Amino acid sequence: MKTKALIMDEKSINRALTRISHEIVEKNKGIENLIIIGIQSRGVPLAQRIVEKIRDIEGEDVPCFSLDITLYRDDLTNTESLEVKSDINIEVQDKVIILVDDVLFTGRTVRAALDAIIDLGRPKKIELAVLIDRGHRELPIRADFVGKNVPTSKNERVTVAIEEIDGLNQVTIQE
Repeated sequence: MKTKALIMDEKSINRALTRISHEIVEKNKGIENLIIIGIQSRGVPLAQRIVEKIRDIEGEDVPCFSLDITLYRDDLTNTESLEVKSDINIEVQDKVIILVDDVLFTGRTVRAALDAIIDLGRPKKIELAVLIDRGHRELPIRADFVGKNVPTSKNERVTVAIEEIDGLNQVTIQE
């Protein structure tokens, strides 16, 4: 695949995460009972960045955890040797969960994450924050907080590079 376009650089990613963080605080009227959960892999550092920005806004920490949804995927057939990988060690009952991922595409990853969270308890509400929404949903799922909407064709690929994993911050479209 070759790069078709650079759609976000480091500054625009930072601006989008700052805006998302403000929107989360505003929509939830503060941070009481808020938990941020990043979907592995790139959702985790994005969630941690959002927590840092919320700390700058509110002056307090919000609990932040990671979630591996591998066992909950609907395209996995042999799950006997797998175990759920999550560091969520807090009661989710009656909490507001902000689920964070890098790209929202078909909605299947988010559906798997919802199943995993519901297995931990019954949150008051689950909201979705994504850096990129590229459309093409296969399930009725929408993001509450979006960094950027990017219309794409199904044969294109949106690639999010995050400093903590990839050594740089950028979002590109590959074809």
